[in-house]
Amino acid sequence: MQSIPAAIKKSSTLWLGLLAPAVLLLYLALGSVQLPVSETINVLKLHLLNQSDTAQALYPKTNAILMHIRLPRAFAAILAGSALALAGAAMQGLFRNPLASPNVLGISAGSSLGAVIAITSGFSMLHPLLLPGFSVIGALSTAALVYMLSIRTASTQQLLFIILTGLAISSLLSGATSALLLLAAQYEVSQYVFWTMGGLEGRMWQHSLWPAPFILIISVLLFRQSQALNLLSLGEENAHGMGLNVQRARKLILILSSVLTALAISIAGPIGFIGLMVPHLVRLIVGPNHKTLLPTSAYVGAMFVLVADLIGRTVMPPYEIKVGIITAIVGGAYFIYLIIRYQKYGRLA
Repeated sequence: MQSIPAAIKKSSTLWLGLLAPAVLLLYLALGSVQLPVSETINVLKLHLLNQSDTAQALYPKTNAILMHIRLPRAFAAILAGSALALAGAAMQGLFRNPLASPNVLGISAGSSLGAVIAITSGFSMLHPLLLPGFSVIGALSTAALVYMLSIRTASTQQLLFIILTGLAISSLLSGATSALLLLAAQYEVSQYVFWTMGGLEGRMWQHSLWPAPFILIISVLLFRQSQALNLLSLGEENAHGMGLNVQRARKLILILSSVLTALAISIAGPIGFIGLMVPHLVRLIVGPNHKTLLPTSAYVGAMFVLVADLIGRTVMPPYEIKVGIITAIVGGAYFIYLIIRYQKYGRLA
C-alpha cells in the first residue's frame, strides 16, 4: 500500500504537471489589454498548424499582441526562470547547503557587473553577443574567486565560509558597479536599471532565441551530473570512495551553474531568490534525489517567473511592477521564514 507521504508527493507532482498549460494560457490572455481565451487558443492553434496568415486575418489584434509581445516575453520568462532555478538546485546540492544560490554566492552580482561594464564601455552596442559574453565572464570570475577563497578552509567549516565569502564578494562587486555608474552617461544608467531590478519588459524573440540553445545544452549537461550530486550529498569521502572524482565534479558543476546563471541574467536581469527559494520548495515535494529534483526545479522555476510577471502586469494596470520586485518580496519573506524555522527547530527543511 502506498504511504501517505508518497501519495502526497505523487499528487503534488501531478498538479505541477497540469499547472503549466493553465499558467501559460492565463499569462497570454491577461494584461493591460485583455484577450479572449477562445481567440488566444485559436491563434496558437493556427500557428501550430502553420496557418499564420489565417490567424492574422481572423484575429489581427490578438495575433499581433500574442506573437510580437506576450509570447516572446513568456519564452524569456520560461528560459530565465528555469535556468536560475536549475542553477540554484545544482549549487545547493554541490555545497550541501539549502541557502546556497547564485545570488547568495555573489555570482549574480558578478554577472551583473560584467553586463554593466559592457554597457558603460560601449561594447554592448557593437554586437548582441558581447553583453551576455561579458555577463558570463563576470559570473565565472566570481565563481572562481569564491571557490578559491573558500577551498582553503577546513572541510568542517567550508560550507559556512562559502556563504560568507559569497556575500562579501557580492557586496564588493555591488560597490564596484556603483563606482562605474558615477562615470556613466544618463542613458547607460537607465540601461543599468534593467540589471538591478530584473524585468521582462520589451523582451522580443531576438533577446531569447540566441541563448536558448546554450541554456538547453548546459541544462542537459547539469541533468547528467545528477548522480554526481547524489554522491556528493553523502560527503566527499564517501563520494570519492564510490569512484567519483570529487574535485573534477565540483568544478564542472560550478562552471555549468555559473554560465547558466549568466545566460539567464543576460535575458531578464538579476531576478532574485529564484535559485534559493524554488529548489528548496521543490525538495520538500519530490525529495532530495537530484535526478528528479533538477528537472522539477527547472519546471517550477519557469512557472514561478511566469506567475510573478503575470502579477506584475495585472495588479496595477496599465503600470507594470518588475518581476524582480515581486520575486524579491516573496523571496525575502521566505528567507525570513527559513531563519525563524532554523531558530525554532534547528533545521531549514
